[in-house]
Amino acid sequence: MTQRYQLIAAALLASTAAVAAQAQDSEVTIVLSEELENVDPCNAAQSNIGRVLLGNVSETLTELVPGVGLEPRLAESWEDMGDGTWRFKLREGVSFTDGTPFDAADVAFSIERNKSKDIVCQTGAKFYGGMEFTTTVVDDTTIDITVDPAQPILPLLMSTLTVMPSETDLTTHVDMPVGTGPYIFSEYNRGQNIKLTLNENYWGDTPAVTGATYVFRPDSAVRAAMVEQGEADIAPNIALQDAVNPEMDFSYPNSETVYIRLSAERAPLDDIRVRQAMNYAVDREAFIGTILADGTLLATSIVPPSTLGYNKDLEPYPYDPDKARALIEEAKADGVDVGAEITFIGRNNNWGNVVETLEALTAMWEDVGLNVDLNMMEVGEWNQYYTAPYPEEVGPFIVAAMHDNANGDPVFSMFFKYASEGLQSIIKVPELDDMIAAATAATGAEREGLWSEVMGYVYDKAYDVLLFDMVGFSRVSPRLDFTPTIRTNSELQLSQISFK
Repeated sequence: MTQRYQLIAAALLASTAAVAAQAQDSEVTIVLSEELENVDPCNAAQSNIGRVLLGNVSETLTELVPGVGLEPRLAESWEDMGDGTWRFKLREGVSFTDGTPFDAADVAFSIERNKSKDIVCQTGAKFYGGMEFTTTVVDDTTIDITVDPAQPILPLLMSTLTVMPSETDLTTHVDMPVGTGPYIFSEYNRGQNIKLTLNENYWGDTPAVTGATYVFRPDSAVRAAMVEQGEADIAPNIALQDAVNPEMDFSYPNSETVYIRLSAERAPLDDIRVRQAMNYAVDREAFIGTILADGTLLATSIVPPSTLGYNKDLEPYPYDPDKARALIEEAKADGVDVGAEITFIGRNNNWGNVVETLEALTAMWEDVGLNVDLNMMEVGEWNQYYTAPYPEEVGPFIVAAMHDNANGDPVFSMFFKYASEGLQSIIKVPELDDMIAAATAATGAEREGLWSEVMGYVYDKAYDVLLFDMVGFSRVSPRLDFTPTIRTNSELQLSQISFK
């Protein structure tokens, strides 16, 4: 090889190495607390799935931007046509990551799939429950969506609809999702990692982040250490005791409400006195600043205070163990089997210090005379107790959970949590069904007032042990320009990350 060609070869090698190094510098590693149960975009309403897919691989018609409001995404505009119908004008020139063009037929299919009874789609079951959808494809870039009962906030509801190609299987969950987003879902090595790569044909701006690897580590201290040592760039969820580096750690109200769901139609929990006793037995204040962060609020509803219609007249249950014991004794005197074992279901890594939180709750309930058996489970097994149909052979059970409502309206919470046909409801109360339906269809001040009444009704009946509106902690590498927001818990859009 001549000296000239040797120099050219060396230059090419150096250029290739530089490009590779540059590419590596523009990729990020995100360390999650648990592996995903599945990766179907129609389940992105489950926060651990949405954190990977939502806005990265899969996109929605509209997008709720914190501090800004509702913004266009795959829909450029929308118009209320009256009688429960909204017309959405879609972006032109958009393709899915498999190369197929995006059009109105894909939106119609995605709504049908989310509402299908052949598979359980969290988004459809949670957010579109009790609603009948009819779609009319006007042309490739125009679709009319009619909902009964009429939904005055349908454009906001469409910020949860992850659009999938109409060729997607209607009856089974996908394991390699295809979307229109800025990233391609390129690998899922079960038990190890998920990899996203840049979608070179994305319709929007090219993000600074060119790829992401998601790894799973259940221990909060390990996740925090990985970011500090440069092995990872973001740990979206770390515990209070690990958030000790002011240069890397961010706290933020994370739109999550921690609560205990009671099987309120199974004895002894079908007795309101027992449910009230479980609320009075909890010293909520004792958790704050110890195993939960300062700034954590005491909850009176399943939604955070920023939600429309939040009932400000409700007060957190006071800590009154003597009253709890008296209620239990009163129920016992009337023949209620208050000594029956109550199975307590917790989810590993659901939030920082979850085990310590649930062990303390168990001790408080046992202190007032209840018989509670704590069982910690992984997300798949835990979900059998959190989502209908529920196991019949267990007897009375309670479930520790966090519910995320970052969208600001109770419609994203109340039907699937409390209506008789709700995916995660464990009660059947016709009066409450009617209240939820009326609030869902209302607008303006009437809507706000009706939702407030729903919250008051649920509180008065003590269907849950409402605990905390949470503060979240994330650790972020100093090489990134990224600040967590109220939506970070449920979505982590890589396109919102840049480098310093």
